[in-house]
Amino acid sequence: MASLLGLASNRGRNLLHLDDRRPGGATVDTIVSNHADAPILNAAAERGIDTVAVERDPDESRLDHERRILAELDPTAYDLVCLDGYMRILSDTFLDAVPTTLNVHPSLLPAFPGMDAWGDALAAGVSVTGCTVHVVTDATDDEGNVIEAEIDSGPIVTQESVPVYANDTQETLKDRVLYDGEFRAYPRAVRWFAEGAVSIETTGGRPTDVSIAADESAAFPARRFTTADRVESLRYGENPHQDAAVYGDATVDEPNVVSAPQIGGEKGMSYVNYVDAAGALDLITEFERPAAAVIKHANPAGCAVADELTAAYDAALATDPMSAFGGIVALNRPCDPDTAARIVDSVKHVVVTPGVEADALDVLGERSDMRVLDVSAGDPRPIGPADRSVDVAERSVVGGRLVQQRDHQRLVPDDLEVVTERAPSAAELETMCFAWSVVKHATSNAIALATGTETVGMGIGQVSRVDAVRIATMKAEEHAEGKGPDRSVMASDAFFPFPDGIESAAEAGVAAVVQPGGSIRDEEVIDAADAHDMAMAFTGNRAFRHE
Repeated sequence: MASLLGLASNRGRNLLHLDDRRPGGATVDTIVSNHADAPILNAAAERGIDTVAVERDPDESRLDHERRILAELDPTAYDLVCLDGYMRILSDTFLDAVPTTLNVHPSLLPAFPGMDAWGDALAAGVSVTGCTVHVVTDATDDEGNVIEAEIDSGPIVTQESVPVYANDTQETLKDRVLYDGEFRAYPRAVRWFAEGAVSIETTGGRPTDVSIAADESAAFPARRFTTADRVESLRYGENPHQDAAVYGDATVDEPNVVSAPQIGGEKGMSYVNYVDAAGALDLITEFERPAAAVIKHANPAGCAVADELTAAYDAALATDPMSAFGGIVALNRPCDPDTAARIVDSVKHVVVTPGVEADALDVLGERSDMRVLDVSAGDPRPIGPADRSVDVAERSVVGGRLVQQRDHQRLVPDDLEVVTERAPSAAELETMCFAWSVVKHATSNAIALATGTETVGMGIGQVSRVDAVRIATMKAEEHAEGKGPDRSVMASDAFFPFPDGIESAAEAGVAAVVQPGGSIRDEEVIDAADAHDMAMAFTGNRAFRHE
């Protein structure tokens, strides 16, 4: 573990934060102050950190003061020195005797290098400032006199950007730079040093450059920067007691619901509307042919592909009209009058469409409570897989963000490995590929039943896979209109751990199964399928969705 020596003149909040975080296993072992009454000393002592106070005598030189500090320490006992509001410029008398010394400055150096970085940033009218962690280098002459141009000029280790808001005061900006900037940047820099990831180049004994070891095998960069502008404040979040807003990224070219203008409906979009609409749009862009999907609570209630958009919508709705009540409709073709008439005939909260024909907009307008989002960006046209330009998906969790590649897998029959005695027919192979495209948009554990290119039953969000099968078959038997589970194809987003899911599906009349495979009981599952003359194919990849 790395041992840290801290120097502070006042509260030393960064040092206490480092002690809380212990980045890379680093520990703050000693804190020195040039003021005997500095609050950091009591705070450190309460934590069991050694403290030293060495005040400068009125007539004492800078160099003599530094020598007295060094006399109180064993510089070889530390791996890194961290300054935090230490209001003394250090000379080589101190710096040459101790390990690498870091400081944090409250601006993005070289901008605003002075004592009032926050005020200077506000006066300059910049929209972004931040903080800089840098290596401390000598800023004095041989007699210890300060050379202003050399202050905060050491090589930069890391920086953190912080936005400047229109209503900021010096105090609000100062707090944001500390808590949103320095509290991120300083632990990061210390962790890099503790993990041995930092190399410092020197010229004539003076640090001149810093390099950080990169993980060349990583699929994602070591650091990410994201920016977003608030599009609007929402009435509330998932529930009325939660405040909410939606932020947009103007660089995204892919059709999306955040930048889509609302061209119908008297109410604005809610938080839940956005979540469901985004999921519905993501699903229907899986398909080249006309497709429609009905989403409820971020999950497909029904989806279908057909030669005509109206037929696709009818088939999607017929999967589960009861669950579709109050849901979200997404289309991958501009909405036409016939499809619009069918949509307004049932209660739907939002329609997501890549354009609306003029007569269709009049029809949709008959329902003032139904919001219409146009994701065409002014160019009404079919949309599909080719429109997917964003490769990264992310979600917020307490303490950070999870980032992954989007699941762009799309199956064609040749991708499937047939594992049963009965091979699937050409029609079943097509349905397997369709059902797989749907089930990967359902919350795991998920099961999709389909015939042709339309769903007949969905089993979603179960902790038991066999329960997901039972729910999907129950939905197909009891809620679907004009169709059912008999001779359907079942898609499972992950492998079957036991044969019970296959047995349950066979009882309902399911004829074929597509699933990832990979269970230690695959042979038992395959045997169960063979016993019921079911065709089964493995994808080799699962399609979990946990959102």
